[in-house]
Amino acid sequence: MNDQKEDVKLGRFISLVLRHRPEAAGIALDKNGWAPVGELIAGMNANGRPIDREKLERIVRGDDKQRYSFSPDGTKIRANQGHSVDVDVEIKETAPPKELYHGTACKFLGGIMRTGLDRRQRQYVHLSADIETAIKVGRRHGEPAVLAVDSRKMAKDGFKFWLSENGVWLCESVPAEYLSLQVKFRQED
Repeated sequence: MNDQKEDVKLGRFISLVLRHRPEAAGIALDKNGWAPVGELIAGMNANGRPIDREKLERIVRGDDKQRYSFSPDGTKIRANQGHSVDVDVEIKETAPPKELYHGTACKFLGGIMRTGLDRRQRQYVHLSADIETAIKVGRRHGEPAVLAVDSRKMAKDGFKFWLSENGVWLCESVPAEYLSLQVKFRQED
């Protein structure tokens, strides 16, 4: 397997471990989502996923979504957001721009427009500041659609927003009244 394919495969496992199932690598996350780098590397190697510090740094550096961060001293690593495990990644509440976007698949539009966006298995609903990113997110689930979120009105109405280290906007939910269809790439069946 070439380095790029191997890095993608390892990156998916790192994401699983640091966001959802740390026990898959035999590690534990602290209350802020940090894992000791040495323990992650040892746990991955023990589970048949060969990695060293150099390869881990390459994966983190090359991740187009900037999913991970090293601690300032480089001894710990964590996912920036997207956790289904209960951790506090120490993000600060931030006033949002006037409008944010959520990418989804056309097949989910009916339900979302009726009930709004909820965090499902994650700690937060993920929103983006630009339509292009939302389109990419939506494509992961099928024919993409982009919803505009009236984030300024939501904030005025008391909803809180946070901005993760990698530029993803987060909130706990988005009621349907704050959503409008921005872009739809095909008609629903």
